[in-house]
Amino acid sequence: MSDPMENRTAAPEPLGVQPEGSQLESLRTALAAAEENARQQRDQYLRAVAELDNVRKRAQRDIENAHRYALERFVAELLPVRDSLELGVRSGSQADVGSVLAGQQATLKLLESAFEKFSIRQINPAGERFDPTRHEAILMQEAPDADPNTVLQVVQSGYELNGRLLRPARVVVSKAVTT
Repeated sequence: MSDPMENRTAAPEPLGVQPEGSQLESLRTALAAAEENARQQRDQYLRAVAELDNVRKRAQRDIENAHRYALERFVAELLPVRDSLELGVRSGSQADVGSVLAGQQATLKLLESAFEKFSIRQINPAGERFDPTRHEAILMQEAPDADPNTVLQVVQSGYELNGRLLRPARVVVSKAVTT
């Protein structure tokens, strides 16, 4: 960047007129002060640019770490579910039906607890009006005792994460009875 003062042409002084020594000295002092001020401003500018670059790099590193480790807490909550399933599989051949069922129910509670901690909500729309944004109709069936477009049966539950659909509920929907 060029100094705008460099492009100006100084007015020629009349011949024979020279600035006085004190005037020349004050101009030199002012020039030195201006140069020092410019040097300080440039130094501040370079420091600000370096700091901004450091902040940008730090933010990029934080984003990369967040992506890399985002699932860490969720996975830590799922590990007991896996452990419970493995224990059930290992002891399944020697266990009676009641204890296997109790183990499965305990495992399901562990999974529900993990889902709850992370705001994963089950969509079970039985008896509700069919909503194509949250439900997937796999079959339409006549049902004289239900209004048309009502969910008769949930084949597979859907899930939402913080209000965002992860998977639609797969449902059987009623249709008008034809006569």
